Amino acid sequence: MREADTSKPAAKPAARSQVAWSVALSCCALVIAGCGDSGRDGRSSSSSTDQTQDAKVIDINAMNDAKGTVTVCQEKDLSGNVTEAVKRFNGQRNGVTVKLIQFAAKADDQRAQFIQRQQAKSSECDVFHSDVIWTAEFASQEWIYDMTPYVRRRTAELIPATVAAATYDGKIWGMPQATGAAFLYYRTDQVKTPPTSWQQVYEQAEANSGIAYQGAAYEGLTCDFLELSFAAGGAVLSPDGKQAAIDSPANLEALRLMVDGVKSGAAPRAVTTFTEEETRRYWEQGKATFMRNWPYAYALGQAKGSKVKGKFDVTPLPAFEGGGKAGILGGHNLVISVFSKNPGAALKWIDFNTSPAWQKHTFDKYSLPVPTTSVYDDPTIQRKYPFASDLKEAIGQAKPRPVSPVYPLISQAIYKNVNAALAGQTSPEDALKTAQSQIESALATF
Repeated sequence: MREADTSKPAAKPAARSQVAWSVALSCCALVIAGCGDSGRDGRSSSSSTDQTQDAKVIDINAMNDAKGTVTVCQEKDLSGNVTEAVKRFNGQRNGVTVKLIQFAAKADDQRAQFIQRQQAKSSECDVFHSDVIWTAEFASQEWIYDMTPYVRRRTAELIPATVAAATYDGKIWGMPQATGAAFLYYRTDQVKTPPTSWQQVYEQAEANSGIAYQGAAYEGLTCDFLELSFAAGGAVLSPDGKQAAIDSPANLEALRLMVDGVKSGAAPRAVTTFTEEETRRYWEQGKATFMRNWPYAYALGQAKGSKVKGKFDVTPLPAFEGGGKAGILGGHNLVISVFSKNPGAALKWIDFNTSPAWQKHTFDKYSLPVPTTSVYDDPTIQRKYPFASDLKEAIGQAKPRPVSPVYPLISQAIYKNVNAALAGQTSPEDALKTAQSQIESALATF
């Protein structure tokens, strides 16, 4: 089963895109917070809450003459891009040698490995691949360096939404390295032009073969609901992240659209059991006119045996009538452990691995979405991947999931209650009221 925050292996090239995308979804605050001045490799001097006021701040000059060994700990490198990066970096013989430790493929296992080491104050891992939904939790525990001085120097290179995914409490805690956002897939033999609103999607879905998406009670449904919620103008938390705000008219409008879609047959009743892979298989069997899914599904849909091969296209997620456009940002950031004995060398590795040149290579060879703007604008990339501009737009309009140290509990309150409403077990109104109460209880624990 494909989880929304698990990396995917690259697939063989196929048709228009030649891509199989990494799926690693998550994020941070709805707006990039301002950052105060910081000292060199010391303590933050910016205004912040009690959670991060004593955070260590990275010294950007420490990488200049850095030497020694750096250990990078991450998820299993299914595509091989990091393994190649390590080999290329070590071949430079610049005084720093990188060692790679790979954890299990499941995101929950990766998180557990990170937490165990940080709780033990272990210096084994210098750099971690941190899923963006972990930012607030790890930062609030003061387990990772405040990397604001370094990232601020490079923000012009990055799609702004990816910086938001690394931001918490007015500070930036990691360098964006991988990203992603969902597409709306549509059958070109059934729909002449892609719909411009979610309301049109459901109208056309009902008139044709329906829409498939991730409606099971898990993280994927949180993403799907928030894409409509945020586009409708809704929110989950107050701007300061301290209060629940999910029980609102905008969120009710978004949820009613989804629930009414199941009732009308615009979405199959089985959608309440679909994860990414059930959605993809349903789509490839030719059973749906539309599909909401991550970009990895494009190449697979164009592969031999797919009934929709050559019959579909993709577009960024549409607007919500009366609101705007929104997606949910995914990916991970490169963070440095505060227990690292060589943070300067760690930063030197990060500087290489997130350089525009290597980011272009990552996109070009491994078909993995990157946060670097110039990559999507590169003529060679656009020739090889014709919808690179669409992906850039999708990532650019994406918003992060609620930033909170108790995000797992918040997400659970969302997907369980939304799923119950989709399944007809509760009304949309009661689903949001229950979610509001559960999120309030979760916030009270921190």
